[in-house]
Amino acid sequence: MAKDKGPKRPTRDEYVLEELGERLVEAHQEEATVQLEIWYQKSVVGRIVKMDSRTKLIHVQQTNGEMEKVPFMDIMRVDAAS
Repeated sequence: MAKDKGPKRPTRDEYVLEELGERLVEAHQEEATVQLEIWYQKSVVGRIVKMDSRTKLIHVQQTNGEMEKVPFMDIMRVDAAS
């Protein structure tokens, strides 16, 4: 019998993912502070310091100095931090 692993990540089409990727690259190049909305009701605010294409992780230096590694597929939205 299969185990229930909890809620599943929402699916998005390739156009949404492409737009999201472009916004992340732009924020990384401009060294802008962004707010990333994560699918499991979490938000990360900071500067993107690395985008690892091999592991598909976005490395974010948070405003409190901590480093957060967020899987690209878990990011639902990218906004400029206020």
